[in-house]
Amino acid sequence: MSKNQLNRTSIPKLGDSDQGCNILHLDMDAFYASVEVKRNPNLKGKPVIVGGNSGRGVVVAATYEARAFGIHAAMPMSRAIRLCPEVIVVSPDHQEYAETSEQLLEIMLSVTPLVETISLDEAFLDVTGSRKLLGTPRAIGDLLRSKIKNELQLTASVGIASTKFVAKLASTYAKPDGLLVVPVDQVLEFLHPLPVNALWGVGSKTEEKLVELGLKKISDIAQLPVKTLIKILGEAAGEHLHDLAWGRDEREVVVYEPDKSIGHEHTFDVDVFKPTEIEAEILRLSDLVASRLRSRELVGRTISVKLRFNDFSTITRSQTIKGYTNTTQEINSIAKGLYQKLGLQRARIRLVGVRVEGLHSSVGAAIQPTLDAPEHGWPQADQAIDKARERFGDQAVKPARLVSQSDDLQE
Repeated sequence: MSKNQLNRTSIPKLGDSDQGCNILHLDMDAFYASVEVKRNPNLKGKPVIVGGNSGRGVVVAATYEARAFGIHAAMPMSRAIRLCPEVIVVSPDHQEYAETSEQLLEIMLSVTPLVETISLDEAFLDVTGSRKLLGTPRAIGDLLRSKIKNELQLTASVGIASTKFVAKLASTYAKPDGLLVVPVDQVLEFLHPLPVNALWGVGSKTEEKLVELGLKKISDIAQLPVKTLIKILGEAAGEHLHDLAWGRDEREVVVYEPDKSIGHEHTFDVDVFKPTEIEAEILRLSDLVASRLRSRELVGRTISVKLRFNDFSTITRSQTIKGYTNTTQEINSIAKGLYQKLGLQRARIRLVGVRVEGLHSSVGAAIQPTLDAPEHGWPQADQAIDKARERFGDQAVKPARLVSQSDDLQE
């Protein structure tokens, strides 16, 4: 039995207590495929797989509609098409997935700085220090899922427990679009009925060896003397699996390392074609990006603008400067210039994005001066805005040019 085939009905009824359950495992639902459905709503409700179009390609991801036909990740594309001839095949767009993953990370960091990313669509969070401000672990899990649904138009499943191993298992059983808490006093009740392949580190070969010895459930592993398990699997693997079988996992959440780029993008409710509206959005996004850079004491030297049209085609343009910057004015000036050079006065735009790459610590970096900087400089103006926002909230203070632009659009 593979981990994708774990029987959800084997889970015992669990209580509501999340006391001591400060570890969350967040796993996006059919991430790559869901991003493609978000990009093209016409795919919603249809069997969709992401992967190479060649006969030797494999399935990277599949929507739940495609999974109903038995299709799963890593399956040869030819077999997937035989299982479901009407399946829609979409080529992977790794840049899009990376950008969406960065937005996901920002959402997770909004509830706790203790985020350990496992992959583009999966992470552990330690919310011990967030409980006083945001509530119980369950409430924080609900908050995360709500933010992801509202801001990314995607769904995620969350497992909550006292250890990383149990939290990860819980998220598997919460899928799709669910949340599962395993109370501290019910960890063994949750674990022991599960098949041995649910243990972290048990692959097909190890599973086969254990099953041949009559060790089919986690409870069988738990009841086996650790010395016997070591003889079967070796010291490291034997001790590891015995600990997991008793719910013991001392690993802590490893704090996330800084991004290589920071960006924001926005999908309009209705396609936009007026340059003034598009430039206003570029300005707003530039301000968000610049603010994030400064809050992390980072600067960057490559500014890019991304545009998606109403036919879902996408273009990206970028410019690299000699020095570094994290000012709203400089980022907006370059991003707006990149847009204007495209000459898209009447093109219908669905999405706009602004990104800064080539990041570096702002300490000791060569900040590029701007030709139209005021006497005291744009950095000082941005610092004043940052301080005001810190005191009164992000939405309370904006650069004057943002306010005036907004007023112009309302007239």
